[in-house]
Amino acid sequence: MAKLEYNDTLKRLRNSYRLVVMNDDTYEEVVTFKLSRLSVYIGLSASFVLLIGLTIALIAFTPLKYYIPGYGTRESRTALQVLKIRTDSLEQSIRFKDQYLESIKKVLNGTAPTQRDTVMMDVPKTAISNE
Repeated sequence: MAKLEYNDTLKRLRNSYRLVVMNDDTYEEVVTFKLSRLSVYIGLSASFVLLIGLTIALIAFTPLKYYIPGYGTRESRTALQVLKIRTDSLEQSIRFKDQYLESIKKVLNGTAPTQRDTVMMDVPKTAISNE
C-alpha cells in the first residue's frame, strides 16, 4: 500500500462537498451547505471542547459539585473529622470495657491466673516488727 503524501492529504481535507437537505415529497431543496473535511473536523472539535467547557462550568459553579465524592463544604469536612474522632474514642472505650468484663468473668469463674508476690521488698524493720 502506497504512503499518502502530505499534499494529497491536505488536498483531500480541503476538497469542497455539498450537503443538501431536501423535502422528500416535493424534492425541493430546503437547506444547502458547502463543506470540506477540514471544516467538519474543526466544527466537531470546537463543539466537543465547548461541550466539555460547559459541563465543567455547570459542575463548578452550581450546587452539583456537592454530589462529587470527596467534595464538600469546609463545615461538613470539619464535622466529619469530629465524628471520626468521636467514633474512634467510642470504639476504644468499648474495647476497654470488653477487656474489663472478660477479666471479671475469668476471676469469677476462677480461671484467671493469680500471681503471688513472694518477693520481699525493702521494708523497714519497724513495719515488720509492729505486726
